[in-house]
Amino acid sequence: MSHTDSHSESYKRAGVDVTAGYDAVRRIRPMVESTYIPGVMGTIGGFGGMFAPDVSGMKKPVLVSGADGVGTKLRLAFVLQKHDTVGIDCVAMCVNDIACGGATPLFFLDYLAVGKLDPSMAADIVSGVAEGCRQAGCALVGGETAEMPGFYPDGEYDLAGFSVGMVDECDIIDGSRLAEGDALIGVASSGPHSNGFSLIRSVFGTEESTLRAFVPELNATLGEALLAPTRIYVRALAALRKSCDVRAVSHITGGGFYENIPRMLPEGLRASIDKRALHTPPLFRLIMERGSIPERDMYNTFNMGYGLVVAVPAEQAERAVETLRASGEQASIIGITVAGERGVDLW
Repeated sequence: MSHTDSHSESYKRAGVDVTAGYDAVRRIRPMVESTYIPGVMGTIGGFGGMFAPDVSGMKKPVLVSGADGVGTKLRLAFVLQKHDTVGIDCVAMCVNDIACGGATPLFFLDYLAVGKLDPSMAADIVSGVAEGCRQAGCALVGGETAEMPGFYPDGEYDLAGFSVGMVDECDIIDGSRLAEGDALIGVASSGPHSNGFSLIRSVFGTEESTLRAFVPELNATLGEALLAPTRIYVRALAALRKSCDVRAVSHITGGGFYENIPRMLPEGLRASIDKRALHTPPLFRLIMERGSIPERDMYNTFNMGYGLVVAVPAEQAERAVETLRASGEQASIIGITVAGERGVDLW
């Protein structure tokens, strides 16, 4: 039986229109297929996405996975009716985590839950997911769209996903080789990425007039600045691994510097970061001032302009910065590792 034969008036009266789902699949199929890389088997529409990884040259392949969502940043997308970038956020939050361990993302699957399925909106959302996959060099091999009337208001949704990558065991980056005096390289973010938006919303609210207001110091509307999609660092990290001895990587997500940087440190080492070396974008200063937020809370909530912190031997620091810049990232030396209890010093 073809999809054109599938319909249920009873289910439609209850709030679920299965034909809208088929329309959504028709719209997103070209986007999904644009992400395909060697290893993808079949196409969307089956019960499971299949991928045959190339393990040639690997001694002991290890699968690395990551799952995440976009969080309450979605509330701004609802207000501004802009749905084509949150998918990038969803992919980024997963693949950046995977890349921290030295793995190459292979494929991604998304989960979109809506109150009432609008095929056009769904296509906009998935266009962002596909773009994120293209940026990361991984394939979108499947997903799920769940229509849940009465659970989500019309026009609202939740978006989450997960990715699987692979690394040879001998190439895993886990911080175990970190040494005192290693350089810490900060890699610039595009804004808050997908973290801290509950605090952001408490500071600015979500009135459309506020979000659409032009803010001179941002050279953009507030909404444009806040909805800037999360940067995807997969290709830059791959280039860096080829040119430098990357000993540890931290993805600066929710919890900011104080929570995430220690995750890459072994016992007996601290991160010592010189705040004079940091460039804090105007958006974070605006959040801090408007919300009367203590500086420490800012560094314990937001990335403060740095989406990654990477550790390399001190003698390779300049080369690391040059490699990252050649990959299209803004990067600079922001500190060193020092002996002490695992943690972070900002001075």
